[in-house]
Amino acid sequence: MLGTISSLVLITSVGASTGATVLDEVTVTATREQQPVAESTASVGVIQQDTIDETKAAHPSEIMGRNAGVHINVTGGEGHMTAIRQPITTAPVYLFLEDGIPTRSTGFFNHNALYEINLPQAGGIEVTKGPGSALYGSDAIGGIVNVLTRPSPLEAEADISVEAGGHGWRRMLLSGGDSIGDDGYRADLNLTHTDGWRDGTEYDRQAATLRWDRLMQNGASLKTVISASAIDQETAGTSRLSKADYLDNPTLNYTPISYREVSALRVSTAYEQEKENTLLSLTPYVRSNSMEMLPNWSLGYDPHRNQSDNNSFGLAAKYRVDFEPNRTRLITGVDIDHSPGSYEEHSLNVTRVGRIYTQYNDNALVYDYDVTYTGISPYVHAETSITERLRINGGARIDYMDYDYDNKLSATNAGFKRRPESTSVDFDHVSPKLGASYAFSDTLNGFASYRNTFRAPGERQLFRQGSAANTIDLKPVVADSYEVGVRGAAGSGRYEVSVYHMTKEDDIVNFINTNTGVRETQNAGETLHKGIELAYQQPIADQLELNLAYSYAKHTYEQWSPRTGLDYAGNEISSAPRQIGDVRLAWRAPALNGGRVELNWSHLGKYWLDDENTHQYDGHDLLHLRANYMLNTQLELFARVENITDERYATGAGYSQFGGEEYAPGLPRTVYAGASYQW
Repeated sequence: MLGTISSLVLITSVGASTGATVLDEVTVTATREQQPVAESTASVGVIQQDTIDETKAAHPSEIMGRNAGVHINVTGGEGHMTAIRQPITTAPVYLFLEDGIPTRSTGFFNHNALYEINLPQAGGIEVTKGPGSALYGSDAIGGIVNVLTRPSPLEAEADISVEAGGHGWRRMLLSGGDSIGDDGYRADLNLTHTDGWRDGTEYDRQAATLRWDRLMQNGASLKTVISASAIDQETAGTSRLSKADYLDNPTLNYTPISYREVSALRVSTAYEQEKENTLLSLTPYVRSNSMEMLPNWSLGYDPHRNQSDNNSFGLAAKYRVDFEPNRTRLITGVDIDHSPGSYEEHSLNVTRVGRIYTQYNDNALVYDYDVTYTGISPYVHAETSITERLRINGGARIDYMDYDYDNKLSATNAGFKRRPESTSVDFDHVSPKLGASYAFSDTLNGFASYRNTFRAPGERQLFRQGSAANTIDLKPVVADSYEVGVRGAAGSGRYEVSVYHMTKEDDIVNFINTNTGVRETQNAGETLHKGIELAYQQPIADQLELNLAYSYAKHTYEQWSPRTGLDYAGNEISSAPRQIGDVRLAWRAPALNGGRVELNWSHLGKYWLDDENTHQYDGHDLLHLRANYMLNTQLELFARVENITDERYATGAGYSQFGGEEYAPGLPRTVYAGASYQW
């Protein structure tokens, strides 16, 4: 019975422990079904649980870069912006999942989504790059990040990890579980604190994950997951400094009054009834998200604080049937999401001493509205083997979505805080896809795909009008992506190379009108995103292993004239590095008694600071060192040094005519150390 429970939940234990792409790995994200990576028609990066355990990342940026073409920056605490086939951005062009369920509703995107997930205690991470196929719909333009919870253990186990580091860093991870009869249980707890290395950047989080796996008498299974996070953060990550302060006084924080308080709760129960050739899956879920924040990036032009709340009730339903001939598989399903929410915003009177904002008090209530998002999205996916070597797939998804907006204040169409009248806005879109994989040999396969997807405007893009003339009529972003690639083995080495070409139409952007200094939200005409990605893993000797992840991309405006007399066509998009690289050399020395030493080189290429392409950040190279030593089979000692050379680098940068060049400094050399015990 315990072995049966294990087979239901253990889906990422195949393949190399390094997380590199290999031919015998499996993935569950691309088709919502367990599938060999070799048959996937998308570029998929898989990070295994033991890699997460060994890395002991303090921030998602320290582990996500193992996937080619994936860059996560740091905006303070565990906050981040993401670049996957897109510029480094806060835009809602990524879909973040936990066990296949979106962590937030489409209408209430949060670019910091990974800090709402208990990543250090995850059971695996899968990154599907590019549009999220017909099975996921809105949001998944740049890619999908699916974080897997840890399965229930077969036997009683528990472990504790404690660590400390520079700038008041402290973290304790507790985990344990057991299986009794038809039931398996696991509980994980993450308690993290840091004083922050810049002034006024203290950060606290508490996160817990509970999982219950049950095998029913009829052979069906139940998996119930409860995830909760509470985050209290004083922010400065995107509070950029003048170039002089960035170089000479990087601990300064111009916006110490800013803050962010977040709570997230997700509960889901997955029912699966698998028979010889069929699978029925029903996953009802509820979500609750709350955030109060005083954003630091807008203090100079729009000081305010806001409170947003969102509750979700949803169902992910799927039916799969396998039949002959040709290993044919048909998957049909529907996603239903009903998410009522609210938003309040107060303008602020702020006090500024020199460059530093020292205090604030509330001024007027400028936004107060309720909005309910409802989405119904049926989809179909089919795949079959035309020959023994050639496998093709295709599918389509229809998204019907509606916003019901209730403005509690008077409507106004003038000023900097315009408010639309109460209304309803709806969108619909058909997302097709087509792909093929071909096995040239047992050690080489290729793939090609076309994928279409879209991104409906979020609730704040639609209803927090600001100074724009009209946001109710914003169009959805539509993307078309073409991709070809190969995966293979050369001797003991493994590699994947993929080339992609993606166009986006009607991209939703914030534009600062340099004539008036006013920010406006509008649809850009067309952008082009193209590049090549390479992942390579090579054992060098019995104890040495090299892992390489590299991408070269170019992100340009094809059509966009934000105002009369200004045309960005042909310009590169700001904050869009052409090169992203990550190289890791791991040495499993016998003297470490099962431990290892890993040297990590992280590279970020140069990028433009402005869409006019007049100022540029030169990029940076960072070195990190991580090591662990097993005193015995139960007790582990570990340490890591981030930014060994104490490089001055920027996690974000920009240029404007009003502020000049500004840079958000990255973490200086920092040492962490700790111990973990298992029993």
